[in-house]
Amino acid sequence: MTNILGISCFYHDSAAALVQDGKIVAAAQEERFTRKKHDPGFPTLAAEYVLQEGGITAADVDIIAFYDKPMLKFERLLESILDGIPGGLPVWLTAIPSWLDHKLNVRGTIKDRIPELKKDVRFCFLQHHESHAAAAFYPSPFERAAFLTLDGVGEWTTTSWGTANGTDVQIRQEIHFPHSLGLLYSAFTAYTGFKVNSGEYKVMGLAPYGEPEFVQKIYDHIIDLRDDGSFRMNMDYFDYSNGLRMANEKFFELFGGPPRKPEARLSQREMNLARSVQVVIEEAILKLGRHIKKESDEKNLCLAGGVALNCVANGILHRSGIFDKIWVQPAAGDAGSALGSALFAHYKWNGNERKVDGVNDLQKGSYLGPGYTADEIKAALSEFKAPYTEVSTKIDAGKKAAQYIADGKVVGWFSGRMEFGPRALGARSILGDPRSESMQSTMNLKIKFRESFRPFAPSCLREDVNEYFEHDDESPYMLMVAPVREKLRRKMTEAEQALFGIEKLNIKRSELPAITHVDYSARIQTVTPDNNPAYYELIKEFKRLSGFGVVINTSFNVRGEPIVRTPQEAYLCFMRTHMDVLVLDNIILEKEQQPKLAGDSDWQQEFELD
Repeated sequence: MTNILGISCFYHDSAAALVQDGKIVAAAQEERFTRKKHDPGFPTLAAEYVLQEGGITAADVDIIAFYDKPMLKFERLLESILDGIPGGLPVWLTAIPSWLDHKLNVRGTIKDRIPELKKDVRFCFLQHHESHAAAAFYPSPFERAAFLTLDGVGEWTTTSWGTANGTDVQIRQEIHFPHSLGLLYSAFTAYTGFKVNSGEYKVMGLAPYGEPEFVQKIYDHIIDLRDDGSFRMNMDYFDYSNGLRMANEKFFELFGGPPRKPEARLSQREMNLARSVQVVIEEAILKLGRHIKKESDEKNLCLAGGVALNCVANGILHRSGIFDKIWVQPAAGDAGSALGSALFAHYKWNGNERKVDGVNDLQKGSYLGPGYTADEIKAALSEFKAPYTEVSTKIDAGKKAAQYIADGKVVGWFSGRMEFGPRALGARSILGDPRSESMQSTMNLKIKFRESFRPFAPSCLREDVNEYFEHDDESPYMLMVAPVREKLRRKMTEAEQALFGIEKLNIKRSELPAITHVDYSARIQTVTPDNNPAYYELIKEFKRLSGFGVVINTSFNVRGEPIVRTPQEAYLCFMRTHMDVLVLDNIILEKEQQPKLAGDSDWQQEFELD
């Protein structure tokens, strides 16, 4: 057996993955173990976990696959600093110590952090966008496909596309730093008062409240977007190339004033800015898609890189019909590159055969993290002296949970192995009734403790997706947004149609108001019995009770906290919020039966706001 350990780290969303003879055994982000969201540190704990899941120790690892080439990245950093002298000096002072300490000699750093590795362990270093491309294609169901990778920046590349066939992955075109759709979106993320590399999805969620007021201004001054999807950015407006901030005073002046301060009240301007940059990203991705189709003539497309988490743009690309099928890596950001690099080492570096059926992907629903035995769950609950009811199976627990949801209760759902990637997919989820007009507000403010404008996503039975949404395809990883069907929509009054911005929030828009965003869209997860039978049966039972094969699915955490990993973390989150019921595999706890949480910390100070 060949054991390949994939690693990504030192920038954001560090992760480890284990591939054994081509089989994806385990993958997890370091944040789930350290409880530090987007943890960039070396994935010591994640690596320990994936090796344990594979039944091996570090001494059994044959190949270490690393997701980028540190020397190339260091070269880009140095050139950017030198270009910006004297303005680049703060970057030098901030960045160089960590490079000299552990980032440059990654081979030595890995050996120091995992000292049990055997002396003859081999190292495979990929370029950053090679690992994204590998993560996009190798786990996909396709024998051959085109791929598109988009992010902030790797070593030099920010955008790449190419073709893949069997085990071969070839990048055909690249766009280089400082020209970057990811960094463009991050600049607007920072300008609208959200955290870079964390709050971009908030900008996407805020966009439907706004109008595309600034689109032309962006095209006139900020980015030259060509018909083939290539682009150049006007760096007069940005500081990220050699400074410590994304944009500068010229950018601020162009868009009407200084950046919004974090946590300050959102104005219509921020909503319009969010909508405008979202429109530009969508148009760029469509142009790239058309160009790739023309040049490659491939029927299928695979996506990865942080920008591929923009599920609104993904949905638009899907509905365009440019490609027959689109598959998006569920851990599309840097975390997924740990897996991509390991698969690259297995297939292309070692020359192993790849077998796919054209239908089913190889990522097992992305349920690649830790799971827990009944004894481990009970031992965790005994620490809290928590009373519970045990039913025979997880499927029985799912049917009970469906009844609670139909009764208007909010359920914490902890079932099986944890998801790999940023989305909760029915393993570490908080569930609710999508028919409720008040559920979005309740879950945002009393359970997630987050901004009221943020939408909730539906999980639905795969066979019913086209009944509720303008989408008739797989979306197992919640990475496609589609419109709610016209027949479910409520006709708006003239007064309601005239509302602007956040005033739109509390207007009922469909028969499923809790998952219908203000533009009648929803971020869909389709569920089948193959990878998550308990979750499938829960939704199926809810359909029997309510008539709708759809539930609200949001991640099992509060704002600023990574998704829960352990039964203890799930219980604490349950007790600290207004959740009504907690299901841990086949064990059920009701809030009203629980003892008061003794000696709890000021937990809302534990997690830095995202």
